[in-house]
Amino acid sequence: MRNLLMATVALSLSGCALAQSSAPVPVAQSSQSEARPQAGDSQANAELFFMIEQLQGEVRRLQGELEEQRHQLNRLSNQSKERYIDLDQRLLDLAGQLQAAPASGGGSSAEAPEASIKPVTREYRQPTDAERQAYQKIQASIRDRNYDAAIDGIYGFISEYPEGDLTVNAYYWLGEVYLVKPQLEQAKQAFTIVATRFSDHRKAADAIYKLGVTYDRLNEKTEAVRQMERVVSSYPATNAASLAKEYLNRR
Repeated sequence: MRNLLMATVALSLSGCALAQSSAPVPVAQSSQSEARPQAGDSQANAELFFMIEQLQGEVRRLQGELEEQRHQLNRLSNQSKERYIDLDQRLLDLAGQLQAAPASGGGSSAEAPEASIKPVTREYRQPTDAERQAYQKIQASIRDRNYDAAIDGIYGFISEYPEGDLTVNAYYWLGEVYLVKPQLEQAKQAFTIVATRFSDHRKAADAIYKLGVTYDRLNEKTEAVRQMERVVSSYPATNAASLAKEYLNRR
């Protein structure tokens, strides 16, 4: 009996010891297995954050470069327009001096100077295929009412293809676009270029009529009438002359 009791107690103590020694093992393994992914996730997040910071910095740099290029393009565009306007104005001033020269010499009528500057009919350079395509692109911008693009296109066209048949058309349409915007002083200048420098061209009569319209919208009625009379007297067989007569009859 005593031996049986001692064996039972020993068996119970060994069972408790076994239970205590085996219980913590799963807990330790679980905490270690959970610790490893958390450390890996933290490193991955840090790398991702660093990459995002680099990309954001690159985007900011590219945006700065884009703004700088846009500013330079606008500046060059404005300089180009100012250069051509200045050149055309100097040509107009020269034309005015040529008009004034005969009048100072001999008591001729007021109409004589304008008649004297009309050049002998000349042959205008015919456009190349590339020139026609560039001109058609300008016309498309005008049809789409994209007037700013049309103006930029016309100035570029005049620069690249000077003194050609379509160049005169380009000057005329520059006046038309400015008339629509309306930028009347610029329209007056463009129509005057056609009327004085290219008075033998097929667009001259239309340009002088539109010059009269421009003066009318500027409320310079006397000059408007003078231009309309000029169309009728100098280009009597044109549609522009018919329109000019209608204007004069409405007065």
